[in-house]
Amino acid sequence: MNRQSLLSTSLAALAGLMLVDAIPAEASPRAFVTNERDHTMSVVDMATLKVTDTIKTGRRPRGIIASPDGKLIYVCASDDNRVEVYDAATLKLVKTLRSGPDPELFVLHPSGNPLYIANEDDNMVTVVNVENNDLIAEIPVGVEPEGMGISPDGKYMVNTSETTNMAHVVDTSNNEIIENILVDSRPRIAEFSKDGKQLWVSAEVGGTVAVIDPATWKIIKKISFKIPGVADDAIQPVGVRITKDGSKAFIALGPANRVAVVNAKTLEVEKYLLVGQRVWQLGFTPDEKFLLSTNGNSNDISVIDVADEKVTKSITVGRLPWGVVVVP
Repeated sequence: MNRQSLLSTSLAALAGLMLVDAIPAEASPRAFVTNERDHTMSVVDMATLKVTDTIKTGRRPRGIIASPDGKLIYVCASDDNRVEVYDAATLKLVKTLRSGPDPELFVLHPSGNPLYIANEDDNMVTVVNVENNDLIAEIPVGVEPEGMGISPDGKYMVNTSETTNMAHVVDTSNNEIIENILVDSRPRIAEFSKDGKQLWVSAEVGGTVAVIDPATWKIIKKISFKIPGVADDAIQPVGVRITKDGSKAFIALGPANRVAVVNAKTLEVEKYLLVGQRVWQLGFTPDEKFLLSTNGNSNDISVIDVADEKVTKSITVGRLPWGVVVVP
């Protein structure tokens, strides 16, 4: 090889290396976990299953959700009476939104706007425009509102009220309540199936999950739980997640330290998975290969393999982990 050929070959090789360097590494999904007692949010890399960052938040962070594109993280800073919005890439606080008093849980319209916020101390749901922070509506509901669900088509928002023991169905076109559904004691979470054909409402003290037909707003079944060696009053359903294909549902059972696996077709409980202490909320990874549970008393999250229905790892986070969301 002559000198000119050697130079050309070397330049081509260098250009190749530069091209490889220019291709960004594929980012792995990250989980964001609110730590109620530490006033922080833990960030977990789902490829390494390690905490990579801990972000200081407002006081008593609880509810946490992501924008539809996964670029923004919304956090209820309950004791600061505001919603905080973080950039999921830079982890910086972007802005705060009005929330009404003591925001606990919230839900975004499927379009990404507006935001519906449960105000636990004010018996109200506050509706806020996330673009300009304008107050759209205040909807009176039952006592101690908490759970917030929205139908996939965005037509109906459902709030649960802990003390009134009801699920309130709101028409999002006019923000009026169109139905009140009596469920068992201390309802916590409202979760629609992805096809919109079922609404699941957990009742913490009642120990059941009501499955409701949104066509009639009637309860079609109450799912109850029985765990050998665990007292019935320790079985307290809270978090609910249903797979996109509608085949499985997972129910967090609080002080029972178990997540129930339910066949979402037959509505029968098939298995109980042992997780950390006082399991509270649940969150899928975007591909639904894994489900995470927040375990308030053991200060960790459990990683559940959805296909194998097995707990594969626990990850220590901050004190009193409460909510979790995973973004791409």
